[in-house]
Amino acid sequence: MEHWERVGRFAGYGAALAMSPYLLVKLSWVVGALLGLAPIGEGFDRAGWVLLNTVTIGMAGIGIALALALVRPWGMRIPGWLVAFCAWTGAGFLVSILPFAVLSTVLDAGRGKAADSGGDGPVMPGWEGALIQFSFIGMGLGLALAVPAYLHRRWPEAFARRVGDGAPAAPSWTAAVAGIVGLIWAYWAAGGTLGVARPAERDTNWHLLTGVGALWALAGAAAIWTLARKSAVRVPHRLLLALGWLGSGSLFAWSSWKLPLTLFVAVAHPADAALPENLAVAPVLHCAAVVAGVGMARTLVRSRPGAAVSPRFLHE
Repeated sequence: MEHWERVGRFAGYGAALAMSPYLLVKLSWVVGALLGLAPIGEGFDRAGWVLLNTVTIGMAGIGIALALALVRPWGMRIPGWLVAFCAWTGAGFLVSILPFAVLSTVLDAGRGKAADSGGDGPVMPGWEGALIQFSFIGMGLGLALAVPAYLHRRWPEAFARRVGDGAPAAPSWTAAVAGIVGLIWAYWAAGGTLGVARPAERDTNWHLLTGVGALWALAGAAAIWTLARKSAVRVPHRLLLALGWLGSGSLFAWSSWKLPLTLFVAVAHPADAALPENLAVAPVLHCAAVVAGVGMARTLVRSRPGAAVSPRFLHE
């Protein structure tokens, strides 16, 4: 275990370092926009562009602080619920998206396309896009190793439990809802059109993102359903915790982000934004995903020994 502790600490520092280029690029965009030396993103005025990138600078700063909290002694003194929530959400955003980052990079390289920032900035030099991609992938990989090491260091008893010990952790409805959402997304990713209003708006990245979301929803649902069983199974408890953690975090984080965007498009009908999904179906799925993600997280909390009595460990 000492070996994995060292790996986790190295990964935490690596994650903080990897996010630094993104922070610096965004800082340069803000300063350049204020001084009139850098282009403004299409569809934005100066104030809106500066505000958007200031928010992303703050998010990057929080990400760096989280990565350091996972490895530094002061991170053990932060309230458990705060670290757990930030790590859960951050992993849901970045770790779960790693398969998409790898596949999209390979496909773009095959088509000769340069990396971009995800559509929130102006056309940029290739080296800036590469730095931003490096930051996302590096942060995701770092969190994938640093978060489990931190959780094991702070709450070792949660990893000592075997599947089937004690009473069921939570009702199975969370896994059922996540499974239904995952199956619908998998159907869309495979080319299904039921519930899709604008099939022509779907591109390769949309199919990949939808498929990755379906993968984590189904994997998380299976893990939570297994954790809630009374009978023992031949599945490592740590693997189930990891799949449940990433699956629930992915459902909560990405649908929490997509839900306001979908509602805005449904209400405002902006001319420059058209989503493939039916705007009556997509919000329902995102709401279901958020609720399922929260419910699955409660299952994980209660799956530790003695947690059926009280989840006080989050406040330690």
